[in-house]
Amino acid sequence: MRKNYRYNKSKDNNVKKARIIILFITIILLIIGGSSLITAKLSGNRQEVQALDDTKQSGDSNSNDKKDNNDSLNVESNSEVEDSSFIEKYLDQQMKGQKPDGADGKKVVYLTFDDGPSETVTPQILDILKSENVHATFFVVGKALDKDENTKNIVKRELSEGNSIGNHTYSHNYNYLYPNGKINLSNCMSDIEKTNESLKKVLGEDFSTRAIRFPGGHMTWKNKDSVGMDAMDKALHEKDYHQIDWNSLSQDAEGAPKNAEQLKQEVIKTTAGREKAIILMHDTYGKEETAKALPGIIEYLKQQGYEFKVIK
Repeated sequence: MRKNYRYNKSKDNNVKKARIIILFITIILLIIGGSSLITAKLSGNRQEVQALDDTKQSGDSNSNDKKDNNDSLNVESNSEVEDSSFIEKYLDQQMKGQKPDGADGKKVVYLTFDDGPSETVTPQILDILKSENVHATFFVVGKALDKDENTKNIVKRELSEGNSIGNHTYSHNYNYLYPNGKINLSNCMSDIEKTNESLKKVLGEDFSTRAIRFPGGHMTWKNKDSVGMDAMDKALHEKDYHQIDWNSLSQDAEGAPKNAEQLKQEVIKTTAGREKAIILMHDTYGKEETAKALPGIIEYLKQQGYEFKVIK
């Protein structure tokens, strides 16, 4: 009987020990498992935070890149554009024998073409400008623009390829604009506005130009009819228009007809000593020699260190 009691007591003790060991092992396993789970979660959270940071940094970098690119484009698009009011004042002061306010030592050239568009010469000039990677200002005659769809498309091309468009009246008719050699303010303003309307129809209602060039030039009529031109200037400025003359030319519309080399030599002669050279040329019908001369003219101006700009 006593033997059985001792046996049973020993058995109970063994069971208790086993239970304690199992409980201890279970607690250890729970602790290890819990620690692993916590570590994994923390690691995952760190990865998520890192991923978010990387995404933000990448987004900020892309945003900065885009901003830098846009700023670069804006600088590039604006760097070769000159305000028409600057050119008007510069030429006025220069013709009066004064030192222009804009004289800054930088050599700048403005290629300008009058009386177009033409279906023969203007496309040749556009091809050359594109191949030379320079731009020009085209002073458009309204009636030439309205001639047909081809001329309208040519003006669209002028603008789309980075050139500037100026207003050269609608009729280009001296008898209408300057009857008896006197400026007719009403007729001139009407012609200017008519060309603006045509330009908007072709280039869109948002298009506008502040650059005006008078047939024969402002300087010509200022000398012949100072009172009339003073009134004209006032009317133009009230609408924020600015007349653009020139201080250099190829003489492709003056004197006897000239070949390409002669036209180039005229440009070389009349740009000599010019810091800001506004060059008059023509892209109307019959000016094929002007187109032939243009590559040589551009090459010479580049060699002389001129920067090319357009007028708006």
